[in-house]
Amino acid sequence: MTPRAYARATWALLGFLLAVVVWGAFVRATGSGAGCGAHWPVCNGELLPRAPALETVIELTHRVSSGLTTALVLAWVVLAFRLFPRGHRVRWSATLGGVAMLIEGAIGAALVLLHLVERNDSPARAVVMSLHLVNTFLLLGVVLLTGLWAAGVARPQPRGQGAVGVLLWLSIAALVLLGISGGLAALGDTLFPARSLAEGFRQDLSPSAHVLLRLRILHPVLAVISATWVLATAVVASFLRPSRGVRRGALWVSGLVVVQLVAGLVNLVLLAPVPMQLLLADLLWLAVVQLAARALAEDAPRLAVAPLSAGESASLHAR
Repeated sequence: MTPRAYARATWALLGFLLAVVVWGAFVRATGSGAGCGAHWPVCNGELLPRAPALETVIELTHRVSSGLTTALVLAWVVLAFRLFPRGHRVRWSATLGGVAMLIEGAIGAALVLLHLVERNDSPARAVVMSLHLVNTFLLLGVVLLTGLWAAGVARPQPRGQGAVGVLLWLSIAALVLLGISGGLAALGDTLFPARSLAEGFRQDLSPSAHVLLRLRILHPVLAVISATWVLATAVVASFLRPSRGVRRGALWVSGLVVVQLVAGLVNLVLLAPVPMQLLLADLLWLAVVQLAARALAEDAPRLAVAPLSAGESASLHAR
C-alpha cells in the first residue's frame, strides 16, 4: 500500500465512522440504549440473544458496528507505522485516533454499566454524554487530519498566523461548545418530549423545569452566535490565505453553516430530534478542521499587503 492508497482508505474509514456515530444517535433517540440490559460486552447475558426485541436488535447492531470500527481503526494505526517513517505526523495523528477510539468504547461501556441510558436524567449522564461528544469530535478530526497529511497536505504552522489563526481556533472551540449544548438539548427532547412548540416553550420556562430543559434554551442562541463567527472565519481565511484548497474549504464551511441553521429551525418547529442533525454537526466540524489544516499549513500562501507610503498615508488623512 502506498501513502496515497492509505489516504483513500482513511476517507473510507471516516465515512464508516460517521455512519456508526449516526447510528449511535438513533439508538439514543429510540430509547434503545438499554436494549442489552446492564451487560457489556455481552447482550442480556448472552453473546447472541435469542428472540431479541427490536430495542435489543438496534443496540446489538450498534455494538457490533462499533466493535468492527475499533478493529478497523487499530489496523489503520498499524498501517500508518508501516508506511510512514519514524516521527512522521501521520504516525502521531493515527496513534491519537487509536487512543480516541478506545476511549470511545470505554465511554459506551460506562453508559451501559452505570445505567446512564433510556430514561436516566441524572447529571452524570449529561456529563458522560458531553465527554462522549468531545471525544467523538477528536476522533473524527484526527482521522481527517491523518488523511489530509497522508495525501500530501503540509504540516501545520500554528504560530504566527495572526487573525486567521485566532479566528480558526475560536471557531473550533465554539463548535465544541455548540456540539455539547446540542447533545444536551437533544437529550432533553428525548427525555421530556413536547407535543407542540408552545408546550416546549412552557416546559423550558417552567420554574420546576429540569436542568436539561433550561440548557435547551441556550442552544439556539449559541447556534446563531457560533454560525456567525464560523461564517466570518471562512470569509477571512479565504481572503487572507488565497489558495484553491482554502477557498474551496471556506465554501464548504459556509454552505454547511446555512444547511445546519435551516435544519435546526426545522428541528425546532417539528420537534423532531433526528440523527440527521448530528450528522450535519459532524460534517460542519470536519469542514472547519479541514479548513484549518489547509489555512494553517506551513506552505499556505498569504495575502501580501504592501505598507502605505508616507505620501499615501498623508493623502488618506487629508480625506
